[in-house]
Amino acid sequence: MSARDWIEKDFYRELGVSSDASADEIKKSYRKLARELHPDANPGDAKAEARFKAVSEAYGVLSDPAKRKQYDEARRLFAGGGGFPGGGFGSGGFDVNDLFGRAAQGTGGGGLGDLLGGLFNRRGGAASATRPRRGEDVETDVRIDFTEAVKGATVPLRLSSPAACTTCGGSGAKPGTTPHVCATCSGSGLVTRSQGAFAFSEPCRDCRGTGRIIDDPCPECGGDGVSTRTRTLTVRIPSGVDDGQRIRLAGQGEPGRNGGPSGDLFVRVHVNPHSVFGRQGNDLTLRAPMTFPELALGTTLTVPTLDGKVTLKVPAGTASGRVLRARGKGITKRDGTSGDLLITLEVAVPNNLSSEARKALEAYADVTKDHDPRGDLNALLEGR
Repeated sequence: MSARDWIEKDFYRELGVSSDASADEIKKSYRKLARELHPDANPGDAKAEARFKAVSEAYGVLSDPAKRKQYDEARRLFAGGGGFPGGGFGSGGFDVNDLFGRAAQGTGGGGLGDLLGGLFNRRGGAASATRPRRGEDVETDVRIDFTEAVKGATVPLRLSSPAACTTCGGSGAKPGTTPHVCATCSGSGLVTRSQGAFAFSEPCRDCRGTGRIIDDPCPECGGDGVSTRTRTLTVRIPSGVDDGQRIRLAGQGEPGRNGGPSGDLFVRVHVNPHSVFGRQGNDLTLRAPMTFPELALGTTLTVPTLDGKVTLKVPAGTASGRVLRARGKGITKRDGTSGDLLITLEVAVPNNLSSEARKALEAYADVTKDHDPRGDLNALLEGR
């Protein structure tokens, strides 16, 4: 397809769809028109055959996301962001041939060929090779104890990652020397060649797209300006961090290129489980084994916290599985409020009984035999 086709033809109008039509809408319209205009359905109809070819050509561009993007850019550039008044640029006193002619004559500016070459063959324009580029983000892992996750901690982190070369300061040149501008591309990092109405750009081979020539490369980084080094950072782990949560350290990732900013460092936190405590959001959890007499008669229960201990009253007749709440004894939130400590009471059944304990339990069972804790279940079993 010639450059003029990108400018003069309105592919959206050929398919009868708007310029913001979805891919499905474009496909649906094309299939409908293709069935109506197909030569087999219109034998000997030259006009239908021409329309069929135009519709197929339009679909070939608009069905390809990359080609459609290029086509839309050309339309916005040469039509001021709208459609093609009068069906093309040849109307309204504007002759597209003049624009192509300037390209062919080699007059100043390069004409349409350079403009379209920049549209369809650039990667961010000629300045992309030498423009500042942000460094890549880096991710690493750190493992901490449960208590450190709850209260927060400051931990050292030893990291081996790319960083600005300390010998050349990131310039890539041997200390005492400086890079110079590439004479081939004049520092742009790209060289352009013409092919018909188009101008194609590609990275300069002499400077490898950097726009600079380094005659004496740095012995440490070999001219890259970046070297892998081991560094130690101090990472502040906030209180209440979750297992698997990532902490972002701005500007601690890989260094940028051509003066661009550094990337970020993301530290993924892994929390070792605690032998006693668990966690539900900002609440701490704890299981407290209880004897049957303690639950039946009531008692005073003292349990540990991460800051000491707390004492709670267990009412008489408390069922196994009940949860008691010690307010403010959980994880402190960032806004200053704290979660709670949730204590689950569980009756502990002894594995072995002494003869005296067995006799006492048998006597208890005898005096409470009229109490049936499974009355509702038995009723269902008996069909009542």
